[in-house]
Amino acid sequence: MPNETAQAVAIRSATEADVALVLSFIRKLADYGDLAAEVTATEDDIRAALFGPRAVAEVVIADLDGRPVGFALFTNGFSSFMGKPGLYIEDLFVETAHRGAGIGKALLQQVAKLGLERGCGRLEWAALNWNEPAMEFYTDLGAVTMDEWTTFRLTGEALAHLARGKDRCKESGKE
Repeated sequence: MPNETAQAVAIRSATEADVALVLSFIRKLADYGDLAAEVTATEDDIRAALFGPRAVAEVVIADLDGRPVGFALFTNGFSSFMGKPGLYIEDLFVETAHRGAGIGKALLQQVAKLGLERGCGRLEWAALNWNEPAMEFYTDLGAVTMDEWTTFRLTGEALAHLARGKDRCKESGKE
């Protein structure tokens, strides 16, 4: 049955009419990762990011028999070492009932295809360390873990401090 499902999947680019759907997928992904409290995005935020004058992200949606069942949200990046652009997948999500049917792979294939059409040298994404099924899926596709890299993130006050030229450690007495 999973192969039949994968063949019935259509991958399409999101339109502005999909903004609420995209946000609902983001919320479902956050719920799956026990990160729901971190979602502060609104429909207006998603609309601006995807379709505003300075669009910074794109989305492809997987439809199964005309019903949306998954999505991939991605942004542009650049590899200075390769001297080529790249794509970074921020979110990849397939409804629980449709996992294992090739839909996630179809979404990744579409983003990879877009990357090659755009001259990209790489496609990257992150997975939560505890999500072993996802990591196995990615390695089965030929993806490699970047164990020698550690991801850093600034948000909220830490981001604001840095933007203002302040050093959080020095302000708190730590050096």
